[in-house]
Amino acid sequence: MAAVSEAQIDSLANHLVRGLIARGVVKPMADEKELVACVAELMSANFEEAARLEDEADRQAETLARQNPGVDATRLRDGIKKRLAEKKGFVL
Repeated sequence: MAAVSEAQIDSLANHLVRGLIARGVVKPMADEKELVACVAELMSANFEEAARLEDEADRQAETLARQNPGVDATRLRDGIKKRLAEKKGFVL
């Protein structure tokens, strides 16, 4: 998974908040900049957790693949990542 830059996260958060406000989906009770900052912080934390899950799944899959030659490492990693995410209540 490619790392997402802070600038990309800020841009996405800004687009999301402004779009929701413009469509009337959200009636802001705080300053728009504060909302964007909050959404960006949540997105950043989410991307960081996804990267940690990916790294852990890679480590576990590599270990298991060495112990079991012939196993599809990619499929194994995907299953491990799914299991780790479910265990943490993280939606992939």
